[in-house]
Amino acid sequence: MNEALARRYAAALADVALEERNADVIEAGLDSFADVFFESDDLRNFLESPGISPESKRRAIEEIVERMGLSPALRNFICIIVDHRRTEMLREITAAFRAELNARLGIADAEVTSARALTHAEKKELTAALEQRTGKKIEASFRQDETLLGGAVVRVGSTIYDGSVREQLDRLRERLVTE
Repeated sequence: MNEALARRYAAALADVALEERNADVIEAGLDSFADVFFESDDLRNFLESPGISPESKRRAIEEIVERMGLSPALRNFICIIVDHRRTEMLREITAAFRAELNARLGIADAEVTSARALTHAEKKELTAALEQRTGKKIEASFRQDETLLGGAVVRVGSTIYDGSVREQLDRLRERLVTE
């Protein structure tokens, strides 16, 4: 239920962000506001308190938005989230917004796990190969896992490309057993 609701809020914000052609600015601002919101118990208590008038909350949001240099569209969105008492979903909405933007812009996140740290050139080459294979722009995150014997495992969405030595040995073992 919350996930579907977060996606609806995220889709509405994505509509505005793409229409205004400032998706990056709104994404960064939403991340910043969510960080401030969850780090400050006072702010969270103030904005979530049913005893504080909506006008007082809007004035506080206006001041915060101005200090943080956030866009008017994001200010309006935050007011809606607060008015509808959805602040506890801010992290889910932020993640759903990022996913919605990426889907609309043809961007895919990739998680690359390799046996050793990759050089800048190897990262660039691997990212280019993934972009060619998927037909999408790839935003890759890289991490190292010494338990891999060699090679890499890449996850793009729900698809896994396993180029690890362990996987290659397993395939070779299967072929030898079946022959």
